[in-house]
Amino acid sequence: MKKIVLISTGGTIEKAYDELSGLLSNEVSVLDIMLARMDLRGVEIERLALMSKDSLQMTPADHALIAATASRAAQTHDGVIVVHGTDTLAVTGETILALCNPPDAPIVITGAMRPYALRNTDSMQNLVEALLAVQLCAPGVYVAMHNQVLAFPGVTKDKVLGTFVKE
Repeated sequence: MKKIVLISTGGTIEKAYDELSGLLSNEVSVLDIMLARMDLRGVEIERLALMSKDSLQMTPADHALIAATASRAAQTHDGVIVVHGTDTLAVTGETILALCNPPDAPIVITGAMRPYALRNTDSMQNLVEALLAVQLCAPGVYVAMHNQVLAFPGVTKDKVLGTFVKE
């Protein structure tokens, strides 16, 4: 049984629609709902709700906290998944890599361009890909989204393509 820790930090993947304000916000995590819909044989998922922020609101201290938490979790688990907003995902990936290169276990960061709550979301696909990547990749820091796994350093968000690319 592989032990995977899933660290949630917020981001679009976890945004919910508030009918009263008409806004998408990070109020309640949908990750437990997503995980409950999956057949996760052979893995034990430990959930760690670290923060609930849009990544544009993250500070350098937030990126450092995520990096330290992921690094510590990699010492005691077979893999780590960080659910993160896509706007500053690459900053966190580089921060993790600077702290522990390589980490003791694979650390895979994922997110979504469209919230789980929307019909045309990419969130379920990206979470499934991260769950598979964290079990197959060697220790390192990766982003898994849109049918690709890219290793840090040098991963950036391409706002024109709406995905991540390797420089």
